Amino acid sequence: MKLTFPRIITLGATLCAGGVAADILPESQLASSWFSDAQAAIAAKNAAAGSTVAKNIILFVGDGMGVSTLTAARIHDGQLRGQSGEEGLLSFESFPYTALVKTYNVDAQTPDSAGTMTAMMSGLKTDVGVIGVDEDVEYGDCATVAGNEVATYLELAEINGMSTGIVSTARITHATPAATYAKAPNRNWEDDSDMPQDAVAAGCEDIASQLVNLESNLEALYPGVDVDGIDVVMGGGRRHFLPKDAAYNTADAVSGVEGDRTDGRDLTAEWQAQYPQGAYVIDAAGFNALDTASLDKVLGLFNESHMQYEADRNNDIAGEPSLSEMTRAAIEVLDNNEQGFFLMVESGRIDHAHHAGSAHGALTDTVELSRAVAAARAATNPEETLILVTADHSHVMTLGGYPKRGNPILGKVVNVGETDAALAADGMPYTTLAYSNGPGFRDLGGETDADAAYAQPAFSGRVDLSAVDTEAPGFHQETLVPLGSETHAGEDVALHASGPAAQYVGGTVEQSMVFHIMNKARRLIAQ
Repeated sequence: MKLTFPRIITLGATLCAGGVAADILPESQLASSWFSDAQAAIAAKNAAAGSTVAKNIILFVGDGMGVSTLTAARIHDGQLRGQSGEEGLLSFESFPYTALVKTYNVDAQTPDSAGTMTAMMSGLKTDVGVIGVDEDVEYGDCATVAGNEVATYLELAEINGMSTGIVSTARITHATPAATYAKAPNRNWEDDSDMPQDAVAAGCEDIASQLVNLESNLEALYPGVDVDGIDVVMGGGRRHFLPKDAAYNTADAVSGVEGDRTDGRDLTAEWQAQYPQGAYVIDAAGFNALDTASLDKVLGLFNESHMQYEADRNNDIAGEPSLSEMTRAAIEVLDNNEQGFFLMVESGRIDHAHHAGSAHGALTDTVELSRAVAAARAATNPEETLILVTADHSHVMTLGGYPKRGNPILGKVVNVGETDAALAADGMPYTTLAYSNGPGFRDLGGETDADAAYAQPAFSGRVDLSAVDTEAPGFHQETLVPLGSETHAGEDVALHASGPAAQYVGGTVEQSMVFHIMNKARRLIAQ
C-alpha cells in the first residue's frame, strides 16, 4: 500500500518563486491551527526582520537535552578544561538568539520524541508515539495513516532540489531521525518484524524500508516531481536493514543473528543497487576512507542497534566515528550541491543515558554535541547557513543543594566555605545531581556503558556515598521514585539560533514553530 496524501498535484503546480506552492501540503496540515497560528506569528515578525535568506539549514537536536542538562554540561565542559565551569558556555550558547519551546504533545503533558520531532519537522503538533502523521491518526492502526500524513521539511527540501542528510547516534530508524522521512502510526515499526501481521498484510511500510524508498515514495505521491533520495544517512540501527539470517552478520555483530527483518530483504543491498555510486560503510575504517569531496551519497550504519555512548565509543569492536566527525563529513558531502542542503543532526544518546540514570553519560554526550555544533559552524558560511540547536524534551535530572563555586558537577555537595562534603538530615553526603525517578543508585566504577544499569533492579532512596567515587563514569545518581527507566520531563526546552532568520527565535513558542522558522530562512513553501 502506497501512502497517499489527500491532494495529489503535478510538478507544474508545485514549483513557485520562493519554494513550492503551499497547496502541495495535505489539506489537514494547512488547516491545522498549529500550522496557521505559527504562520501568523512569523508574519507578525516580518517588520523587524533583517536577512532571512539561507542557502543551508542545519537542525541539531539534543534528545532529552533540557535546561538542567545544558547547565550541568556547561559546567562539566569547563571543568574538563581546568576551569570552575559556571562561567563557560557550550558552543551554541553564544548564539545571538534564544527561545523557550513548549514540548507537550496533543494528547500528553510530558511528551515523547516521535510527537515532538514530528512537530519540528512538519509545523504542527501531534500525538505521542506517532511519526509523520497528524493527531487524527489512531495509534497503531495502519488503516488510519492514509489522509493523515504530513509533509516534512526534509521532503520539501528534496522536492526543491536541495541535498538532504540525517545524522544520529541513535538507530537511524529511531523516533527522532525517522520523523524526518517516515509516516507511521507507531514509532516502534522500525522493520517488518516489529509490525503486527495485519499491518504488514495491509501494505503498511516499515520505517527502514521508507528510508530506502523515499525517492520512489515521494515521486509516487507527487507525479512529475524528480527527487534523488536522502544523500547522507549516518547512525546506528543496522539490524533493521538486514534479514534475520546469520549469513548477513557484519564484523561487529553482537547478536548471534544480527538482522531482524523477516521479509528476507537486505535493504543495504537495495540501497547500493539504487545508488551504485554511493558509499555504504559500517565502521571507522570505512568512514575514514570516504572521499567526501566527490561523493554525493553515503549510507553509514555503524552499529547493530544504537551507536555507542561517547564515553564508551573507544570500546566499539569495529570503531565508530564521533558525532562531530559525522557532522563534518556530512556537510562536506552535502555542500557539493550548489542548491544548498538541509541536515538534521541528533545526539540521541543523551536521552538514553538519562533513562539509565547516568548523568556522566548524558553530560559527556552533550559536550560532544557542542563540539559537533562548533564543527558545523567552522564548515559553513554563517551568512548563508541557519543553525538551530534545540531539544525534543527534557528529563527529570535536577541540580540541587548549595555547592560552592567550582564544586565538581558530578561530585558530592560541598557548601561555600567548607572543605568536607555536606551532610543531609540522615547524616550522609549527597550529590549535586539527582533524578526524581529512575533506576537509582549504581556504583559501577569505571563502567562507561550507561546501559549496564539495567542489569540491576530499580533502587530508590539513600545510600552512604562517603566512600563512593561519584565522579566515576559508572556512578548512577540516587532517585526518589524507583522505575525501570527514568522518564522524560515536561518543562520547556531551549532553542538557540544563528544565521539568516535567526531573529525569529525569541520568546516562548510552540515546538511546531521550528518548522516555520526554517521555512522562513529557506522558503520551501510560500508564506
